[in-house]
Amino acid sequence: MKPQEVAKSYDSIADRWHSEQFPRSNGIEQHKRAITFTELRGRALDIGCGSSGRILDFLLAEGFSPEGLDISLKMIELARRRHPDLIIHHADICEWKFPHSYDFISAWDSIWHVPLDQQERVLSQVLSNLTPQGICIFTTGGVDAPSEVSNSYMGPPMYHSALGITATLQCLAKAGCACRHLEYDQLPELHVYIVAQRVSEQSRQGDT
Repeated sequence: MKPQEVAKSYDSIADRWHSEQFPRSNGIEQHKRAITFTELRGRALDIGCGSSGRILDFLLAEGFSPEGLDISLKMIELARRRHPDLIIHHADICEWKFPHSYDFISAWDSIWHVPLDQQERVLSQVLSNLTPQGICIFTTGGVDAPSEVSNSYMGPPMYHSALGITATLQCLAKAGCACRHLEYDQLPELHVYIVAQRVSEQSRQGDT
């Protein structure tokens, strides 16, 4: 599936993320762990922010100045209603040009929708737009080799891909980042979250 097709699928179920029934604790404990690795509290970015606003709320409470980004127009409309004072970008992360660097980037259950042949480039771009000592938390499939799959688990068709654990860690190292935490947090599902920290200067796509 192309990113715009994934966007249409999320358009059709955006109200689920906006409803009171959505589990707003999803991913929050993992973000609390990630945030302990840095004292920075400047700009933050929630990639695939959706419409629940829970991660944006968490970042606000922690003293960051957060922005959101999502490819789903319906998700964006609902997100802007919930946070009218925040910058919420409607964009495809595969094509988006980062306007500046960020102290904290969250890509919770989002960039794993990026096509497999673009995964390494997109992840590298995300990591390269961290400030020195900045933190990125993201999810991926806990597989050993490159993998992609399509299913209708959530109702509409969805696509997921993963580089594989070894290749993902190699991508971190190339981007000047260290892996601070890696956890299979939903066993027996192969759902992995990784906390990466920028530890050396590499060329960045954006600027400060």
